[in-house]
Amino acid sequence: MPIRPAIRVVCMDMRRIVAVLAEEAEQQLHDHVWELSPHDHGLAREAEAGLRKAVGPPDVQEALPLKDRLEHLRETLAVLAICLARTHGRLAWLLAGGIEALEPVLRWRVLSPEGGGTFGTVPAHPEQYAEAEDAVRRLQEVLAQLSAMA
Repeated sequence: MPIRPAIRVVCMDMRRIVAVLAEEAEQQLHDHVWELSPHDHGLAREAEAGLRKAVGPPDVQEALPLKDRLEHLRETLAVLAICLARTHGRLAWLLAGGIEALEPVLRWRVLSPEGGGTFGTVPAHPEQYAEAEDAVRRLQEVLAQLSAMA
């Protein structure tokens, strides 16, 4: 039985997890459960800009070699982790959820093992990259909403 369908489900879960995070954030903002501080606004803006810089529009990303696409996805994890380290509360929880959703990216590799071990990493399929990039773009949208709130 091929491994491809199982991996696809994991990636679909990335989008689903980010969609649930986005829905929860939007609901908390709508219900006034989450009142953003000036610090939250600035950090959301910084995270959104970092994600936008790392992952571009689908046509731009799909034209890149897989090695570059993987680097960009790893950069998104770094952006989220750095911002997470500088905050607490609901924004930290949202950022942590984004990192957790994108966690499968950490196990992807592009290079051949050349006869050695791979430390548990696996090659990802191009559609998995697209699905992960879609999840990043949705997270970016939520952060843009947060940063735009006055």
